[in-house]
Amino acid sequence: MKSQDTKAKVIYSLMWKFFERGGTQGIQLVVQILLARLLLPEDYGVIAVVTTFIVIANVFVQSGLNTALVQKKDADEVDFSSIFYLSLSIAGVLYIILFFSSPFIADFFRMQELKLVLRVLSLKLFFGAFNSIQNAYVAKHMMFKKLFFSSLGAIVLSGAAGVVTAFLGWGVWALVAQQLVSQISITLILWFTVKWRPLLVFSFKKVKVLFSYGSKLLASSLIDHIYKEIRTLIIGRIFTKDVLGIYSKGQQYPRILAININDSIQAVMLPALSLHQDNKPKVKSMVRRSIVTSSFIMFPAMIGLAAVAEPMVKVLLTEKWLPSVPFLRIFCMTYALWPIHTANLQAINSLGRSDIFLKLEIVKKIIGVSILIVSIRYGVFYMALGVLLSGIISSFVNAYPNKKLLNYSYFEQCKDLLPSLIIASIMGGSVYAISFLNLETILILLLQIVAGVIIYVGMSKIFKIEAYEYLVKTAKDLLKKRKEATN
Repeated sequence: MKSQDTKAKVIYSLMWKFFERGGTQGIQLVVQILLARLLLPEDYGVIAVVTTFIVIANVFVQSGLNTALVQKKDADEVDFSSIFYLSLSIAGVLYIILFFSSPFIADFFRMQELKLVLRVLSLKLFFGAFNSIQNAYVAKHMMFKKLFFSSLGAIVLSGAAGVVTAFLGWGVWALVAQQLVSQISITLILWFTVKWRPLLVFSFKKVKVLFSYGSKLLASSLIDHIYKEIRTLIIGRIFTKDVLGIYSKGQQYPRILAININDSIQAVMLPALSLHQDNKPKVKSMVRRSIVTSSFIMFPAMIGLAAVAEPMVKVLLTEKWLPSVPFLRIFCMTYALWPIHTANLQAINSLGRSDIFLKLEIVKKIIGVSILIVSIRYGVFYMALGVLLSGIISSFVNAYPNKKLLNYSYFEQCKDLLPSLIIASIMGGSVYAISFLNLETILILLLQIVAGVIIYVGMSKIFKIEAYEYLVKTAKDLLKKRKEATN
């Protein structure tokens, strides 16, 4: 495939992936705001514990093999079908384990309602097994337009289900209904829009080849997810449901924004980088472009959200959620680092070095667990600060191998990140200063948002920030091609 064609396909795919993430997360944000106004922190505390067990179980369901399908150049229908049946079988085994262990989990966390919630919500594992293969097929063929429509339809249906049931007083079951409807809808819509169907074949040989790569990703993902979710389990066990709900809500909104940006890039970059895995200078160029562009978007989003946190929570979620503001600000800074993590790790994966990926995860988690052990004794706030400190250290750990693999050093990466970080920080400081004005809360919030956009875009244009000029040029080129195609 020609370089220009590849670039066009990557940009087109990334555009649709952003539409998919942006559209769904935009609606999801509205839904979450409505649910937060209708539900209590303790409802989110229960669902946070349940979700933790399902997330960890889902790591085994996917087994790193969906990523292996994308990375493997010659993956065929037998590969996809074999992994599909394996994933579905693992989902069945894990559901049985969670079903029968739910009473003990409920007793341990002193949340008796958790038993039935876990049994019902664990049904997500089956649908997750199905659409993980569908997503791998879409990513392999860069058919992200399909995901846009499936995700948008699912979020509308699940959002409606969640809000209506919350309004009817279902409490935590409104969140259960929302998540189940979402998974079922995505699976069904992709079934009718994506042509892939599992064949009645299973090849142990194919699975063994894919597992040689995917097993390391499975181990890495398992370590990563247990590490990320362990705080939820600790807070749920030591503190109250309310405290866990506040902590989870503070993490939720920065996470929604970060996932929207980061997952869009991650989904497109792995298949794109894998196409050029034998051309390291090209991979370096694409990784650099990913870091520069994604940080240009992520830094102002996270810093801006941290700056408007208090008036935003007051206006959108009501004052009952104000205790979540400090956590929201800490997680904004944590998720701002995601582009650095993602770009470096995707480069390593695309080169087929899942062994290095696993070693990095082990190193990072040893550091993170050490920080967690120290922070527990000081309370939930310091546990959140520990996540931020761990993220900062991990960004250096993730970048280390690419100094040798791609000749992309720390200094080069910092140089690429600095322009966006500086103007985003100036914008954040200016926006935060507006909060001291003696005005109505909603007016302050509106002024902060408008001022933030004007300051960031204006400074980007004045100082000719590379990422800004690249995005403007790319947008103009796409519009030009679209006009030429319609004429």
